[in-house]
Amino acid sequence: MLKYSYNACNIDLIKFKIGKAVITNMKNQFVLILDLGGKNNQLIARRVRECNVYCEVHPYTLPLEKIKELDPVGIILIGDTVFNKVREVDNRIWSLGIHILGISSGMHIMAKAFGGSINTSENDEYSEITSSFDSSSVLFDGVANSGLVWMCEGSLVDMLPDNFTIIADADTMPIVSIEDSIKKLYGVQFHPEISNTKDGLAMLRNFLYKICGCVGDWTMESYAKASIANIRKIVGDKKVLLALSGGVDSSVAAALLSKAIGEQLTCIFVDHGFMRKNEGDEVEEAFSDWNINLVRVNAGERFLNKLSGISDPETKRKLIGEEFIRVFEDEAKKIGVVDFLVQGTIYPDVIESGAGDAALIKSHHNVGGLPDHVDFKEIIEPLRQLFKDEVRQLGLVLGLDERLVFRQPFPGPGLAIRIIGDITFEKLEILREADYIFRDEIAKASLDKEIHQYFCVLTSMRSVGVTKSQRTYDYTLALRGVVTNDFMTADYARIPYDVLDKISRRIISEAGSINRIVYDITSKPPATIEWE
Repeated sequence: MLKYSYNACNIDLIKFKIGKAVITNMKNQFVLILDLGGKNNQLIARRVRECNVYCEVHPYTLPLEKIKELDPVGIILIGDTVFNKVREVDNRIWSLGIHILGISSGMHIMAKAFGGSINTSENDEYSEITSSFDSSSVLFDGVANSGLVWMCEGSLVDMLPDNFTIIADADTMPIVSIEDSIKKLYGVQFHPEISNTKDGLAMLRNFLYKICGCVGDWTMESYAKASIANIRKIVGDKKVLLALSGGVDSSVAAALLSKAIGEQLTCIFVDHGFMRKNEGDEVEEAFSDWNINLVRVNAGERFLNKLSGISDPETKRKLIGEEFIRVFEDEAKKIGVVDFLVQGTIYPDVIESGAGDAALIKSHHNVGGLPDHVDFKEIIEPLRQLFKDEVRQLGLVLGLDERLVFRQPFPGPGLAIRIIGDITFEKLEILREADYIFRDEIAKASLDKEIHQYFCVLTSMRSVGVTKSQRTYDYTLALRGVVTNDFMTADYARIPYDVLDKISRRIISEAGSINRIVYDITSKPPATIEWE
C-alpha cells in the first residue's frame, strides 16, 4: 500500500513503500484543477502548463483536507454546463484564502455558493458569441474590449451572487463573467482554454501570474535536471529494462534514463516487421551514440507467420500484442534479473484512469500488457507528469534526434492495421513504399508540422485501371491527414490539390500494384483517425 505526503506548493512528493522513502524532489508552484465533468480537463491542464505553471487534475470530490495538504497557489474549477446535472464541492473551499477561477459549471457552483441563482435550459450546444469585457478587472487586463468566446449555454447565471460584480456581458447574456476582487474569486461562463475564445490564453495567464502570483518555474530544463537526479537516487547501481518501440514516449524515456544511469539501462527494440520504411534502422541509428545497451530483435517473419490469414482488426491487435510480449519475454530472459522496468506512461493516461497522483515510481502489482515472467521489482515512470507536447520538449532538451521527437503518431500494431484484410509481405512492401512517398511529399511541402497525423491505408478494394497502356486490376490506396488539438476530435487536413497530385503520381509510379488513390475527408467524429 502506498502512502503520500505533500509539502505545501513545492510538489515535494514523498512516497513510502515497504519502509523505503523515495523523494521526487520536484519543487514547483502548483495549481489545482478540480474536474467537474466534461471534455476539457486535459485541455485546461495543457494550457496552464503552456504558461510554465505546474498543475494537476483531480476529481471535484477531492477532500478538503487533501486540498489543504496540497496547498495550491490557485484552483481552477472546470466542467461543462450540463442540463439537470448538478455537482457540488465542499463549500469550505471558498474560505481557504486560495484564488479560484470557475469555468462554465465552475462559475455556476461559485455563484450558487454566494447566493446567486442558475437558470437551466435544454440547450447544451456549444456556440461562439461576442462578449464585452471590463478591462479594469485584472482577469481581462490587456484583453481587447470585446471578442469571441466559446461557451455552452446549458445553464446560465441569472442572478448575481452577493459581493460579486459583472466583468463581462453579451447582448444575449447579461452575465458572462463575474468577480469578487476582495476574495479573489473569478467566474467565466465560457471556456478560455479553447482556441475559439479570442485572448483566452491571455486571460489564463492573467489569472495565473497577476492574481495567483505564479513565477513560471515549470520548464523541461528543470524537469530534466530533477528527474535525472531522482532516477539516480532511485536506481543506484541496479539494472533497468525498457521496451523501446521507436515512438516518442519510449524514445524520450530511453534518452532520459541514458542521461541518468547510462549502461545500467538495457533497451529491447522489437522490430515486428510492421514499421514504416527505414524506421527500424532510424531508431537504431538514433541511439547508436547513446550510452545504453540496445538490443534489436528482427522478428518480422515471426509476426507475419502469426498473422497469416487473419483479417479481423481486433484479432490482429490482440495477436500482435501477445506476440510482442512473448518476444520481449524471450529477450529479457537472456538479460537475467532486472530491478526496474521503465514504462512510458504520460499524464493523459493518468487523468483518463481517474488518478491524479504525480508519481515517478510505483510498485508492481498487476501491470496489464506486460510480460508475466520478467523478473523486476518496481516500475519507473519518468514521463508520468508530462503531456505529449511536454514529452517532445523534453526530448529536445535531452538532445534526442528530431526524427524521433517529432515522429508521427504510430499505432503499436503498425502497418498491420493500415492494411485492410489479411496481411502479406507483398502488401506490407506496397504500403511501406506508398507511406514513405506520402510522408516525403508532405515534408517537402513544409506541411509536416501543420498536419498532426498523416498516413496511408491499403484497402482491400481493387479496381480497373490503365497503367503504361496496360489494363490493370490493382489496389485502391486511401490517404488520411488530420489536424487536431487533442486527438479526441479531429478535422481532415486541407492538403493543397497540387501536393495531392504529386503524391498520387509518385505513388502510382513508384509503389506498384496501386492504380487508384482516394483522400479521406471525414472528421472525427463520426470517423476515427485510424481506419482499423
